Amino acid sequence: MTRAAVSNWRKRHADFPAPVGGGTRNALFALSEVHAWLDRQRKSNDVSGEVLLWQALRRAYRDDMTRGLADLADLFVTGSTEPLDDEIVSRATGLAAESSPSEVVARLTARLIGSAAPEHVTGPRLIRAVKHFAGQAHGVVFDPACGIGSLLLALGDGCGVAGQELDPAAARLAESRARLAGRGEVTIRTGDSLRQDGWPELRSALVVCDPPVNVPDWGREDLLLDARWELGVPTRAEGELAWLQHCYAHVAPGGRAILVMPPSVAYRKAGRRIRAELVRRGILTQLIALPPGMVASHNQPVHLWLLARPASPDDAVSRVRMVDLTANDPDGPLEPTADQVVDVPLIELLDETVDLTPAHHVAASRTDHLGEYASMREDVAHRLHELLTLLPPLTSGPGTLDGAAVKVADLARAGLVDIADGEAVSASDQLDTDYLHGFLHAAANVRRSTSGSFRTDVRGARVPRMSIEDQRSYGAAFRALDAFEQQVKELAELADRAVSMARDGLTGGSIRPQ
Repeated sequence: MTRAAVSNWRKRHADFPAPVGGGTRNALFALSEVHAWLDRQRKSNDVSGEVLLWQALRRAYRDDMTRGLADLADLFVTGSTEPLDDEIVSRATGLAAESSPSEVVARLTARLIGSAAPEHVTGPRLIRAVKHFAGQAHGVVFDPACGIGSLLLALGDGCGVAGQELDPAAARLAESRARLAGRGEVTIRTGDSLRQDGWPELRSALVVCDPPVNVPDWGREDLLLDARWELGVPTRAEGELAWLQHCYAHVAPGGRAILVMPPSVAYRKAGRRIRAELVRRGILTQLIALPPGMVASHNQPVHLWLLARPASPDDAVSRVRMVDLTANDPDGPLEPTADQVVDVPLIELLDETVDLTPAHHVAASRTDHLGEYASMREDVAHRLHELLTLLPPLTSGPGTLDGAAVKVADLARAGLVDIADGEAVSASDQLDTDYLHGFLHAAANVRRSTSGSFRTDVRGARVPRMSIEDQRSYGAAFRALDAFEQQVKELAELADRAVSMARDGLTGGSIRPQ
């Protein structure tokens, strides 16, 4: 039995055995309990009528199971047996007599989705999320990249459905599934939605779309003057923003659109101007970052973009709701908690990058700008005072120390120094380590390598001879300089954070000048 089969049985049957281990995404089951359940369900050895029909379709259609299911669905919709063989027809009609044609196609489609899911299949987790955030649908629901129709079926309950799909077999299966489910007006057209829009006059109350991503050529050169690009012509690398504008072009006044997008669309430099127009015109109403694991084909997170076409200028939104659910379980609740959502004024989004990543804005909204800035300011003042005490007082020296220098290699041979991994450490109470390190970093002991970088030649380095008391005096000065240098670096980092915090607070409205 396959993982997909177990997953399907678990979803469809409340009496399926409970997991005995693993987590939400990789549950483990007792084999004896599953076999016993299969016996009770007459599914033992995975040879139910449904499985036998699936296997017959596999033999006939091999990897083209979408076409196989489309032909099978046509059998139930039109009565045509072409091009199905007699075994498939016999098994399919027998199963339909036991339940219904709609149930047979639904169960086989679930197998298709649970197996190596093709690109034109939207999985159940993502469908659940889209349905949750799309809300109640009215009128006609339109999907211009409908695949096998999963989103349309989920959101178009009680509505007319219209769609377009590039793959003819997927388009046929989508239309048949909708008809078998008893939907009213159903029309799925075949073709490339961007290059050959099959619905140029359609304006829908709700447009849903899980478009193809990372398409290197979506037809930009042929579509430069297309009227759909009212927010700007997308670059070749921004095919997802072409789909977004195509969907928006089909939204009726007062209508909505909800699209599945890769996270990179929210921040890529090439799409900045189009994102800015979306925000500036009040079209983007909400952006939701979903948890990883929502998509059947990969484990990367995705975003949902919610758009609205204002019925009048007064209907345009003044804020965008940002929702960050990336830390949630993909099978858990979809309603965000208070600390996962923030309503961001449009002006705050229209900066140089127009980064619409929800996590960025949700995290910023949780920041106490005034408290953190005040704390940083006190820290800066404290560190500035410390710097004055760390920089050691020095006095006039002899002018040169080269005459009494000794090589570190000679000190190592005498057992006064240990050298390991390019570092030298005193091995005697006759030599101060801080004094040694200080002189090792002198300009005279730093050599330029053939690659152009600078490094200390430890063994060839020279340090001056002097008494242990003088060494300790020099060592103390070197330690103070090291501490001063480190403090300056930390102060610079703190200063950068303080300036950034102040600017964010001032421009965001959470703080103001005294």
